[in-house]
Amino acid sequence: MTSSDMPGGGRGDGASGEFLLGFDMPLLLPQKISTPRNLARVKGSKRAKKSVPQVEPSGEQVVQSLETGGEPVETDENQKEVILSVSELTRRISHLLEGGIAPLWVEGELSNVRRQSSGHCYFTLKDQGSQLSCVLFARSLSQLDSMELRDGQQVCLFGQIGVYQPRGQYQLMVRLVRPKGEGVLQARFEALKRRLAAEGLFDQARKREMPPFPRRIGVVTSPTGAAIHDFLQVLHRRNPGLRVVINPVRVQGKGAAMEIAAAIGEFSKGSKVIGRVDVIVLTRGGGSLEDLWEFNEEVVARAIADSAIPVVSAVGHEIDFSIADFVADLRAPTPSAAAELLAAEGSEVMERCNSLVRRIGREATALLERYNDKTLLLAESSLFREPLRRVDEARQTLDRQEEDLTGAMLLRLERLRSALFRYEALLAVSHPRPVLASARQRMRSLSEWTDALMTQRFESMRGRLDRVAAALSALNPEATLLRGFSITRTLDGRVMTSASQVASGATIRTQLAKGEIESKVTD
Repeated sequence: MTSSDMPGGGRGDGASGEFLLGFDMPLLLPQKISTPRNLARVKGSKRAKKSVPQVEPSGEQVVQSLETGGEPVETDENQKEVILSVSELTRRISHLLEGGIAPLWVEGELSNVRRQSSGHCYFTLKDQGSQLSCVLFARSLSQLDSMELRDGQQVCLFGQIGVYQPRGQYQLMVRLVRPKGEGVLQARFEALKRRLAAEGLFDQARKREMPPFPRRIGVVTSPTGAAIHDFLQVLHRRNPGLRVVINPVRVQGKGAAMEIAAAIGEFSKGSKVIGRVDVIVLTRGGGSLEDLWEFNEEVVARAIADSAIPVVSAVGHEIDFSIADFVADLRAPTPSAAAELLAAEGSEVMERCNSLVRRIGREATALLERYNDKTLLLAESSLFREPLRRVDEARQTLDRQEEDLTGAMLLRLERLRSALFRYEALLAVSHPRPVLASARQRMRSLSEWTDALMTQRFESMRGRLDRVAAALSALNPEATLLRGFSITRTLDGRVMTSASQVASGATIRTQLAKGEIESKVTD
C-alpha cells in the first residue's frame, strides 16, 4: 500500500518527520444525534446562557455510547451533553486499547516493508482476512541480528497495540520478530550459506574440472525416485557405453543427510566393493524447501567439499537452489541436464573422431612430403656424389688450423719471455738490499747523535741541580741553627722577633739545632 492509498495522503508525524503506515479502514461518519427533551428545554431557558461545568464521561460511558451507535447519553438538568474533540476521542481509544490489550504474539505475512533513513521499519502484517499496520523502531531493529525483513515472509511478531493519534490508526509496535514455517528454514539456509561462503567453500578457485569423457559415474540418490529414471534414460540414450553405480540413500526425512554424506564419502574413497568412479552425481527430484532440506545440511556440504572426486549437484528443478549446489564443482538445473553434461552424444564423438583422423592424415602426408623433398635435396648434394672430396677438404682445413694454432702459441710464448726479462731487470734495480743498508747506516748515525745529545743534556741538568741544592742549603733554617743561632716562639707557635711581643711571666719556647728549651720570662 503506497502513501496515496491511505486516507489523508499518507502524511507523516510532524514532530519526527517519519512515515507511519496504516491499513485502509472505512471513514467513520458522524451520526445524527437527537437532542434530549430535557436538554432542549434547557437550551430555551435563560439558564442556558450561564456557564455550566461540563462533566467528562468515564471510559465505560464512552464505550456504551460507541456500542449504541452514537446514541446520546441522558443527563439531568444540571448537565450538558458531552461533545468530545477528535483528539480527545482518539486519546481515550488509545488508552482503552493500550490498557486493555497486553503485549501479544501475532503471526502473518509481511507486506510493504519499508525502512526509513531514521532506522525505523514500517510494514503491514496480513492474512487472508485482514491486515495490521506495524512499526519496528530502530532500537528494536538492531536486536534482530542478521535477519532481514522482506515482503512475503511468514513471521511471528511480539509487540504492543497502540494508536498513532495524528492519523487515528491503531498499529502494532513490534519488539521481537521470529520467522515462521518456511521462514525459519530460510533463515537457517541464509545463515549457513553466509558462514560457508566466508570459509571459502563456494570459491571458484577450489572447484575442479569435469572429466571430458567419464567412464564410470557414481550416483547418490533414491533408487525409486523419478530423478534417477530421467537421469539414466538421457545418459544411456546419449552414450550407452557409460557405466553407472548407484549408492541408494534416502533423500528426505530425518537422518537422510547423514546417509547422503556417507555415500559421497564412500565414492570419494573408492572402496573395493564400489570401486573408483570418475565423477559423483548428487540428484533428486523437485519439491518444497522442506523436501529439499537434507541437501542444505552442513554435513552434506562438508562431504562435497572434502570429496577427492568432482561432484555434480542436480537437486530439484531449475528454480531450486540448495547449499549443495553452491559447494559442488558443477551445478546442473535438473537430473536430465546433468546427464547431458556428462554424456557426450555418440554421433558427436564419432564426428569428432573422424575429423581428428582426417586431420592426422593431412598432417602425416604433409610431413612425408617435406621429408621426401629433403631427401632428394641431400641426394643431389656433393656429399653423396663425392664423399672423399669432402673428407680431403676437411683434412686440409684441419692442417691449416693446426698451423695457425702453433704459430699463435709460439708468438704468445715469445711475448711472455720478453715480459719476464723486463720484470727481472726492474726487480734488480729495485732490490731492497741497498735500501736496507742505507737505512741501517742512518739508524746508527741517529743513535750516536741521540746518545751524545742525551749525555750533554744530562750534564747540564746535573749542574743546574747542584746550584739549586746549594741555594736551598744556604736558605735552610736548620743550617742557621747549626751555626749557633736559635728560634724563639710563643706557645702557640708564633716566631718572636722583638722582646715586646711577650709579657712578664709568659712561657716561651726556644728551638736549637738539637732540641728545644722552654723558658719563663721574669723581667
